[in-house]
Amino acid sequence: MDCLRIEQEKREDIILDKYAMKSKNTRGREIKEEPCDIRTEFQRDRDRIIHSKAFRRLKHKTQVFISPEGDHYRTRLTHTLEVAQISRTIARALRLNEDLTEAIALGHDLGHTPFGHAGEFALNKVCIYGFKHNEQSIRVVEKLERKGKGLNLTWEVRDGIINHPTVGKPSTLEGKVVRLSDKIAYINHDIDDAIRARILSEKDLPSEYTKVLGATSRARINNMIHDIVKNSMNKNDIIMSKDMEKSMNSLRKFMFENVYVGSKAKEHELKAHNMLRQLYEYFIINKELLPMEYQDMIDINNEPIERVVCDYIAGMTDRYSINIFSKLFIPASWKEM
Repeated sequence: MDCLRIEQEKREDIILDKYAMKSKNTRGREIKEEPCDIRTEFQRDRDRIIHSKAFRRLKHKTQVFISPEGDHYRTRLTHTLEVAQISRTIARALRLNEDLTEAIALGHDLGHTPFGHAGEFALNKVCIYGFKHNEQSIRVVEKLERKGKGLNLTWEVRDGIINHPTVGKPSTLEGKVVRLSDKIAYINHDIDDAIRARILSEKDLPSEYTKVLGATSRARINNMIHDIVKNSMNKNDIIMSKDMEKSMNSLRKFMFENVYVGSKAKEHELKAHNMLRQLYEYFIINKELLPMEYQDMIDINNEPIERVVCDYIAGMTDRYSINIFSKLFIPASWKEM
């Protein structure tokens, strides 16, 4: 059987834009591996991320609203899938590498803590090394998955993951697509969730922004995608028009002021913050109660205990962290034997 991977790489030469990242031109992996005879390198990365434990845990991690009552609020996993969908739509329209784009999108939030950015803030405050979820995502794929072996992803995927925040500067156009798609996704689905929670209504959104972006989440997503495609076509950059970008950033600021900080749905964040802080302090002085693989990171790999405890807590889901906290700090009922 002919090597199907090589056939796919040849099709990339024909189909993809001259500025796209070709699979055969990857800088490769830190640990060299024999290539797959069916999949390209970026397809392998996508598959490794999807099959990782960290990816599965995203379904029980908060996006914005902590423990919402309702089945239709976003989680970190559904956010990730929406980012991947938007990213692939843009990449396909611009003839960029969809596989690379999808791999970056699926992996960009693997390092997120329980309870969303409230958890990230808590760990950043208590850990002497600080904590940023994009850096933790890299740590997950390089060191924490597969019992310390990591996923051994390609350089381009790791570059896109570490650089997906607003301040990041991805080296590939595919990474730049994910960086913008992340904003498009969370601004609009967080508005949708806020309306569902009756914290906002569409009429509360400033009209000077919705006139440019669109009057509904569906319209805004569609308009922003079209704007990016139109302004990035045949260019070695991924950009939006000035009016669209200004309105998007202004709407993002509005969400921070009216939803992300101080709203009713966020009132439990201080509790989450205090809970994670207490868990961190507890395991710092009781490392023998960490799972064995984390103890080995300290005792065998000489990793700082502060970093390893951060790894353990950051990997928890919302409900697992609550269960652990309850076992450690909440008195349990008892009965005579």
